[in-house]
Amino acid sequence: MSTQTITQVTESIPAVLSLRTGTENNGQEAKQSSQDEPYRYAHLLPVFPRDEHYPPLTPFDHVDPGARALGHANPRAFLDNATSVIELTPHLGTEVHGVNLAALDSDGRDELALFIAQRGLAVFRNQQDFIDSGPDFYLEWGRHFGRLHIHPTSGHPDGYPELHLVYRDANTTFNFEVNDSLTPTVWHSDVSYELQPPGLTTFFLLAQPSSGGDTLFTSQVSALKRLSPQFVAFLKTLKAVHSGVEQADFSRSGRRGGAIRRDPVEYIHPVVRRHPVTGEEALFVNRQFTKRIVGLKREESETILKFLYDYIDKSPDNQARAKWAPNTVVIWDNRVTAHSAIIDFADSKERRHGARITPQAERPIPALAGLDLSA
Repeated sequence: MSTQTITQVTESIPAVLSLRTGTENNGQEAKQSSQDEPYRYAHLLPVFPRDEHYPPLTPFDHVDPGARALGHANPRAFLDNATSVIELTPHLGTEVHGVNLAALDSDGRDELALFIAQRGLAVFRNQQDFIDSGPDFYLEWGRHFGRLHIHPTSGHPDGYPELHLVYRDANTTFNFEVNDSLTPTVWHSDVSYELQPPGLTTFFLLAQPSSGGDTLFTSQVSALKRLSPQFVAFLKTLKAVHSGVEQADFSRSGRRGGAIRRDPVEYIHPVVRRHPVTGEEALFVNRQFTKRIVGLKREESETILKFLYDYIDKSPDNQARAKWAPNTVVIWDNRVTAHSAIIDFADSKERRHGARITPQAERPIPALAGLDLSA
């Protein structure tokens, strides 16, 4: 990390990152003496260069790698050497042991994409090879699945703007957190305000608290299926505005490092979208970024969105919980799931440091009208 970059951070945030604050990578309490080892992943700490600005994103043609796997003789061949494949819930999530993600070839990555599209979420254990392969490998990995997204406001490792970082320790947080509510849990699909939001998303923790800090996921596919066919038919006629303005204003106020790399955008997406590979349909609204339904009066829009948000919040039968352990990599399909970090570890003052690889996918495809989900 360059001296210039560290200076840029310290000028905007008084309480800056300390290489000796929080926990070591194994999640155990760090020793509080001058004999502590330097933080192993210091090169992946977030920076916020003040001169970093990018033009608006332009549309691109996305070819989903999962579609290629449909033509493979065995679309699940990448799991052949797995020692354990366990469903977390019937509707969402699988935990996998014995597969080395870093060793997957192109076909294996295609099969992984299809598997994630079908299951929504997968938790891969014992992935030290992947995590320790470093940022150049992370970029190569992500580009297999789509165009890498550069987040407009979050921190990234020095020289690697395509890597989105989450970070909290005893002194500071560089996350998009709102602390004026009873709970900081906020369901969202990552940067759904973009014209082409992310698809297959890879995330891992470099440091974690000794307890807590898990991530909740919910299936927007199974959530849709639980609604009455008449209501689903109505939702399929609707579109909603997704906005990045609030997130940008949060950073513009001086929090989260104060970075605004691109002007915030708003885009209109269908309330129900269709996956390009599986054909499954899913709700595509989230409390964090969806602001209003197009064409409805304010009270009508607020009533429908509040109902959907409350339903998403309070339906554990659609949810799965990813419990973090050292060297875990979690991969999900951002098109058909929503998620939220659980900030239940704040009082412990331990470090939670994660990296996200975020390839963009297609512009959301509207659901097919008249499809009977009750069959």
